[in-house]
Amino acid sequence: MQYVYANAYIQDVYIQIYVQYNTRTSMAIIADNKKAGYNYDILEKIEAGMELNGQEVKSLRARGVSLQGNYVMIKRKNPEKPEVFWVGANIPPYQPLNIAENYVPQRDRKLLLHKSEIEYLVDKIKEKGLTLVPLLVYTKKHKLKMLIGLAKGKKNFDKRESIKKRETQRKINTELKTRG
Repeated sequence: MQYVYANAYIQDVYIQIYVQYNTRTSMAIIADNKKAGYNYDILEKIEAGMELNGQEVKSLRARGVSLQGNYVMIKRKNPEKPEVFWVGANIPPYQPLNIAENYVPQRDRKLLLHKSEIEYLVDKIKEKGLTLVPLLVYTKKHKLKMLIGLAKGKKNFDKRESIKKRETQRKINTELKTRG
């Protein structure tokens, strides 16, 4: 991965944003939930599209969003057709001086998944202790995508154990570098 500058106009001011860019898959990472790997045991990862307004897309690409405290929820308005929503995301308006009257920065945003994927997630969520966590927001072929993780919460002793494993792996890697 390498870092590149992305250019954007915000409030008639030209600014450059430092964006993480993966050269192999041509995807720019907009937001990353770094605490998810620490707080949760990620069992599976699923890619989902997002249903956004035009100014929300521009705002995400220009400023990004924080994934801390956000979660993914399955709602059933119709019993035969459950829907997946991204809850708790605060996406500020792209142009605060030119805001639409009906714009709500913290509304629930629908995630786009296939019906079979939604049914699979509904079955998995019924198991005790499993939840859906947003892991990553990124662009893929000029479309915004979200990586959702099917996760199980970690206890404090699990977190300490993962820290110990990471430290021992780091020591092994440094020792191998010094020898070879």
